[in-house]
Amino acid sequence: MNMLIYLIPIALFLGGLGLFAFLWSLKSGQYDDLEGASWRVLRDDPPEQ
Repeated sequence: MNMLIYLIPIALFLGGLGLFAFLWSLKSGQYDDLEGASWRVLRDDPPEQ
């Protein structure tokens, strides 16, 4: 039971850190173009030299 005194704040901190990372990725535009990468894979560009 004494270990919960340490584990609960650590879990809350890690959860807050994950939430911060998710909100930062939303703000930086990580999810703006969800289909662009799939179309770039299918595009047939000449190889760069």
